[in-house]
Amino acid sequence: MNSIIHHSFIIMMDKIKIWFTSRNTLKNFAGLLLGALAGYLYYINIGCTSGTCAITSNPYMSVLWGAAIGYLVFDLFKLKDKKTASES
Repeated sequence: MNSIIHHSFIIMMDKIKIWFTSRNTLKNFAGLLLGALAGYLYYINIGCTSGTCAITSNPYMSVLWGAAIGYLVFDLFKLKDKKTASES
C-alpha cells in the first residue's frame, strides 16, 4: 500500500514540476510581478491623497490590483511549448 502512495506522490510531483516550469506559467508569473510593481509605482507616483479612493489610497490594494491586471494581460497571450528532439 505504501508503494502505491509513494508512486502516486512521485507522479503528482512530476506533473507539478512540469506545470511550474512551463513557459506559460513562467510568463504569467512575470506578468504578476510586473503588474505588482506597476501597481506600487502607480500608488507612489499618482495615488490618492484624500484617502477616498478605494484602490489607490492603500498600497496593498494598488499592488494587489496591479498584480491581478498584470497576470490577466500576460495570460491573454499563450506560448507554445518547444518540442524536444524525441517528440519530433
